[in-house]
Amino acid sequence: MAVIFALSLVGSVGFAYHYSMEPAVPLAAAGLLAAMFGLALCFLPQHRHTRFGYANLVTAVRAAATSLVAATILLSDAFAESDGTALVWAVFIITVVALTLDGFDGYFARRFNHVSEFGAKFDMEVDAFLILMLSCAAFVLGKAGAWVLLIGAMRYMFILGQFALPALNQPLKPSFRRKLVCVVQVLALGIVLVPVVEAPISAWISAIALIALVYSFAVDIVALVRGSSKPVVTRG
Repeated sequence: MAVIFALSLVGSVGFAYHYSMEPAVPLAAAGLLAAMFGLALCFLPQHRHTRFGYANLVTAVRAAATSLVAATILLSDAFAESDGTALVWAVFIITVVALTLDGFDGYFARRFNHVSEFGAKFDMEVDAFLILMLSCAAFVLGKAGAWVLLIGAMRYMFILGQFALPALNQPLKPSFRRKLVCVVQVLALGIVLVPVVEAPISAWISAIALIALVYSFAVDIVALVRGSSKPVVTRG
């Protein structure tokens, strides 16, 4: 991760210089990546293997790409301006690369027998943060209203809800519907990011993605609440 961080810092500085962005962009990208890697290290004991593994290496690269995308979206004035189309395309390409790599980490984990709870969480949190940043991009670019931020914030709202409603802390069963909706979110926000896709089409695409996400969360929440209300049967 130290090597990836160093390479990411150099790449972020070069990227910011090429697109004449503020010095705060590569610094923020480095700070975000340091925070992501710091959290990863805290959960590293859940990785029950002696090697970090190719799968987690791919996820770490995706985290680096996501940190640069996030810093550009949040801090670059050129990104939101009309003359920043080339920069928007660059962010779109980086996002596509990060999403493409997402199909490899799981394969490598299974291929080299490095499946772990750490790897699953690492991958999931990078995905969630990327979706949050893409929803921010849709808002910053004027592709949709502030409501589009709910797409990225939904998972974090669910986590906060776990403190108020203990039933939500129960483990969820694997679900194809949940995976499908996640793919829909990423595809929809990726399409919205494309410069040629403008409002109101972009808003409609975002709305469809949000409706699908709300439905998916509602199904899981209802299932968790109902599951917690069932009486526990003990056998004597």
